[in-house]
Amino acid sequence: MKRNVAFMGALAAMTLVLSACAAEADTTTATTTEETTTTETAAVAGSVLESVKEAGVVRCGTRDALPGFAVLTEAGEHEGFDSDFCKAIAAAVLGDATAVEMVDLETADRFTALQNGSIDVLVRNTTWTASRDGGEAATFMQPTFYDGQGMMVTAGSYESVGDMNGAVVCVAKGTTTEGNAALESSRLGLNWEVRSFDETDLILEAFIAGQCDGWSSDVSQLTGFRSAYPDGAAALVILPEVFSKEPLAPAVLDGDTQWAQVVNWAILATIQAEEFGITSANVDSFLTSEDVSIQRFLGVEIVSDDGSAVLDPGLGLPTDFAYQVVKQVGNYGEIFEAHLAPLGLERGVNSLWTNGGLLYAPPFR
Repeated sequence: MKRNVAFMGALAAMTLVLSACAAEADTTTATTTEETTTTETAAVAGSVLESVKEAGVVRCGTRDALPGFAVLTEAGEHEGFDSDFCKAIAAAVLGDATAVEMVDLETADRFTALQNGSIDVLVRNTTWTASRDGGEAATFMQPTFYDGQGMMVTAGSYESVGDMNGAVVCVAKGTTTEGNAALESSRLGLNWEVRSFDETDLILEAFIAGQCDGWSSDVSQLTGFRSAYPDGAAALVILPEVFSKEPLAPAVLDGDTQWAQVVNWAILATIQAEEFGITSANVDSFLTSEDVSIQRFLGVEIVSDDGSAVLDPGLGLPTDFAYQVVKQVGNYGEIFEAHLAPLGLERGVNSLWTNGGLLYAPPFR
């Protein structure tokens, strides 16, 4: 019973609702092709970077109930993959990974919070799409996790998605998941009955009651749900097919290039550090490296015949921002291994480009 309660609590904030607003040129209105709605967009007086420095804290929009990505511990602390990227941004900007205010948001509220200035950055398991990029007043950053939609079923019921002819597939209402499931059913000629639920805990109830043959969502989310399932992870199987692209990326409010660059390069620092082989444990030993690329990356003095200098790329960040990110939070591989590997997620396309993956950082020079 305790496991059921804990799992239900972990899913209470998991309604996956895709906002469909499209931003218009007017500073206080947002429009779609069907209707015009008014949103209160934060007035930007200078870059968010300056307000963050003045406040001494980064307000990071996140969640508190997705295993692996962001959960609230018994001690009241946020931890997880997304949580660490919130901390990485704080480490880069303020030199203190703890100088972050985690703002828990419902799915339906995440873009509103960004638009009205309640948060400085959104790091909340959010898919980067064209409509969100163009219609939610959001600028998306380097994806932190390349995901895709999958299907979870009870163990022994199906071997593949192709076996699920006539199945009842349960999804979260109003999300890309809903549309993707309908498209996949049509593409494969499987005649699924796609049932949509307002909240994820309602999907759980229906799934346990045998009302759903399959549960479809992002594979990373299904993996998190599976890890906390009351009857144990072995009772569920995630089928091998992935039938959509879901790049999960942080986002900032449109119109602030400097802040967007700051957030982006904080993320990229974790990727470049892994490529260099620099970790939170060994970063100090690299401070004396004779490799100019590493010297630039860590913000140490570069000595040449013309004198000495420290690379300042003009981002408005301390020259040692990458050092602070790695020292206080870790490189990308460390973050992944700490939070996602324990769920059974493999690196796959989230490997470095040198290992056949999609992670690639532009040069720090």
